[in-house]
Amino acid sequence: MSSSQPGLALQMLESIGMDPQHAFGDDVARIEVHANQVIGVKLVPGLQVEADETADGIQAAIRVEAGAQIAQPVHVCFGIIPEDGLQLVDLDIHIEEQAQVSILAHCTFPNAKQVEHRMEAAIRVDAGASYQYFERHVHGPHGGVQVIPNARIVLQENAVFSTEFELIKGRAGKIAFDYQAECRDRSLLEMTARISGRDDDVIAIRECADLVGAEARAVLISHIALRDKASADIYNRIVASGDHARGHVDCKEIVVGNAVAKATPIVEVRNATAHVTHEAAIGSVDSKQLQTLLSRGLDEDTATGLIIEGLLSKQT
Repeated sequence: MSSSQPGLALQMLESIGMDPQHAFGDDVARIEVHANQVIGVKLVPGLQVEADETADGIQAAIRVEAGAQIAQPVHVCFGIIPEDGLQLVDLDIHIEEQAQVSILAHCTFPNAKQVEHRMEAAIRVDAGASYQYFERHVHGPHGGVQVIPNARIVLQENAVFSTEFELIKGRAGKIAFDYQAECRDRSLLEMTARISGRDDDVIAIRECADLVGAEARAVLISHIALRDKASADIYNRIVASGDHARGHVDCKEIVVGNAVAKATPIVEVRNATAHVTHEAAIGSVDSKQLQTLLSRGLDEDTATGLIIEGLLSKQT
């Protein structure tokens, strides 16, 4: 399956800072969706996509065939270029046994004043399969976007699933996650969110991992920075019932000005051999770090920005 509408696709790529002339090689699969239009599709062996346009978005089934090793990250771009619009995305994702794939997804709403993007995803990662999903968001300066993704995830034995959400440009607007995962024997789940909010942005994250399998593992990481009157409510929950299951919750929030932050880390152990830990910290920027930067000639706003940038940077 291959299709394209070059004008919109070019605008979307340009909005995320990609050079349309040199964006992809011939071995890179990609899917581009503007509002409710599938405007570009290119597949590679082992990857199957069936997509139907609806009145307000798309319904798509994405399947990676058993044993397929997709060498290059699959590029997926969802977006709305005008100032207003609605995009409803319904995804059924199935990574079959021993398959491996990574997806680099950009969601771009560069001019948003009244845009709503909703996603409902069912994700199955079969035995021994690996699925990495890196989600990068570009929003406009007005805060006029609502991003509301929900995902239900099932990891079979020895499966690996990692996801990262990062706002790389613009105001957060309203972001509300609800991700729930069931992790079976020796599976690994990693979920990371890095978001900065300002003005009256609202951020709500709800992530739950049920470690039902023996030696199942999960890590939930939320790093949030808030300024002005922005608010965040972070709920991370890990329940460990499998033998020797392991989990960790890491929630850090920085508040500046009149921002409001809330963190609810829930760890529940139902098996004497399981072990779950949590770390939650909410407060202003670290005074020692701030004084160090001020002593080097930076003003307070610049120093605060650097500390926040460090919190939101990807840890290696």
